Amino acid sequence: MLEHRPHTTVVLAMSADGKIADFKRSPARFGSRVDKAHLEKQIAASDAVLFGAGTLDAYGTTLTVTDPTLVQLRAQGGKPRQPVHIVITNSANLNPEIHFFKQPVRRWLLTTRAGEFSWKERLQTFYSTLGIGVQEYPSEFEQILVFETPTREIDISAALKQLATLHITRLVVLGGGELVASLLELDLIDELWLTVCPLILGGNTAPTPVEGKGFLADLAPKLQLIEVHTVEQEVFLHYRLQRPAD
Repeated sequence: MLEHRPHTTVVLAMSADGKIADFKRSPARFGSRVDKAHLEKQIAASDAVLFGAGTLDAYGTTLTVTDPTLVQLRAQGGKPRQPVHIVITNSANLNPEIHFFKQPVRRWLLTTRAGEFSWKERLQTFYSTLGIGVQEYPSEFEQILVFETPTREIDISAALKQLATLHITRLVVLGGGELVASLLELDLIDELWLTVCPLILGGNTAPTPVEGKGFLADLAPKLQLIEVHTVEQEVFLHYRLQRPAD
């Protein structure tokens, strides 16, 4: 249920056997150019994208809006060229040298108090090796949002409500499976776009779209299929989360 939070859509590509990466958790580049264009379109329609540290670590970058038509549509809607890119992580154990920090996007960090401290310490150490004083180093994140539960994990519900006050009305989630599981458990997802790609990855340790503890069948989130279409060898599935009011 929305309750003053962004409309939240998960967008993921998976193998025909439901894996979003191989057993080595390599970057998932098995989607076609059509799938990449589809993902870029969903990102362009959002105010912010949200992804976990594991996803960022696998790719080292984020997907930006490069299609001139999509950039123009954002400009016509009074939006900046790129949505905000938000990394969610309890520990903030991030590498400040990855290319993500050089991409032309607004970056926010969603973390815990310990994560905020850890990131600032890491930055201080990194820039000191470059001979830059602590007062001089630039912040790699435009904002650091700290929302913590009593168990010292990220309070995702409170964080999403805060995002709504920061003019984030449409949020796209790009993974990974642990993040999607957490959002589903808290009933914070409204739609899913799943691209089924023509390969089998297998592996009992290969990640899936929804990780976590799992759901019992009678308590599992129920989906309504909104649309399905096939482009060449890929199937694009669009679901809406069903709720009691539906």
